[in-house]
Amino acid sequence: MEYAGELVGASAWGLDLLDSRFQVIASDLWGLPDTFRHRYQELGRNGDRVSQVMIQHQIPVHTLSVHSLQDWYQSELYQSVFRIYGIEHGMVAPLIGIGRLLGGIYFLRSKELPAFNDGDLIQLSSLCQHLSVRLATFRLAIAPSLANCLTPREVDVAQLVAQGLSNREIALKLHISRDAVKQLLKRMFQKLDVCARAEMVAKLKE
Repeated sequence: MEYAGELVGASAWGLDLLDSRFQVIASDLWGLPDTFRHRYQELGRNGDRVSQVMIQHQIPVHTLSVHSLQDWYQSELYQSVFRIYGIEHGMVAPLIGIGRLLGGIYFLRSKELPAFNDGDLIQLSSLCQHLSVRLATFRLAIAPSLANCLTPREVDVAQLVAQGLSNREIALKLHISRDAVKQLLKRMFQKLDVCARAEMVAKLKE
């Protein structure tokens, strides 16, 4: 991912991992300050038609796939987020594994660069196939300083949370009850001094 932007001539790019309710549980961003991501999250995905189409249809999409240029420039997302950071164009594609949408990868271009087109989407599709295979076997690299405070079962749960599985899916994978998963997560939150799944994954990352 560190070099992925070079493949499509992007100014910035990122990767979001999603849970089974399509909420972001882990996120990485290259080429822009974290304030970009914070502004985007404040607006919410409801204001992003490109991401909505990607999630609904699980296909690669670029800005001009769903907006006219005029509508895009007048949108709240462009005015409140993209324009402020000098970003004009974007495209996003799904990462699919274990039978469902695991996340999305997105690329952004500044106003000095041309808009993304359908040729860029084809190239992005190839990258997504590679990343989807990798994510299907993804394991969270837990920081050594934190690994010793978790039991082997808690590590298993952390790995599955990082893959975006719900409590029900984790319970089925580990052959335990959903209540047991809830209790494990509660203890893990206390040990790691966090209050949310995304926060836990972020803290555990090496």
